[in-house]
Amino acid sequence: MSNVRVLCVENQKEYLDALKCMLETAGYEVLSATTGSQGLSILMKQPIHGVLLEYDLPDATGSAVRAEMKRIKPEVPVLLFAGLGTQTPFLLRFFDSYLRNADRPEWAFQDLDA
Repeated sequence: MSNVRVLCVENQKEYLDALKCMLETAGYEVLSATTGSQGLSILMKQPIHGVLLEYDLPDATGSAVRAEMKRIKPEVPVLLFAGLGTQTPFLLRFFDSYLRNADRPEWAFQDLDA
């Protein structure tokens, strides 16, 4: 699994650090960003196998960032990372899957092949 590179885009540094730690412990290589524009820049420059994307970013909505990511690299799965509430059915139409804040992030990409 050490060849699987995951991009985490999360605006809260403490969540980002925790996600990165858990994913790296599970054997993933992790790149991180705190804004949608940073995430898009990394996606354009690096080979990425999967993205965990927060919906509430300081510079864009997660669905707007996801749309641009899919335009750039349509084969890369983009998972919503958020506390899911009443908007869940609407939001999930835009994402390949989701990961709730309480879920274990290392399971999110277990089916990816490098």
